[in-house]
Amino acid sequence: MAASLEETLISVWRQAMAENTQAATVGNRSYRVRRTSRSKLHEVDFEFEGQRLRGLEQNPKTSSRWAQLSREGKNVMQFLSDGR
Repeated sequence: MAASLEETLISVWRQAMAENTQAATVGNRSYRVRRTSRSKLHEVDFEFEGQRLRGLEQNPKTSSRWAQLSREGKNVMQFLSDGR
């Protein structure tokens, strides 16, 4: 049975952030977890049902409520599709 989008996002977050792996596995494919050049945040590009997605660690240096959680030590990741 195929994983839902929600299950896939949680799995990618867990692999990249909680387990700090070098690659995230989605289905039978593996996607490299990189660090952004400026802020050294976790980033992973992957595909789900033909759609390209990006998981990006929340930058704690911004002023959002998500950044506040990140500053408190929580592992927060945004997921983007088409740059949004």
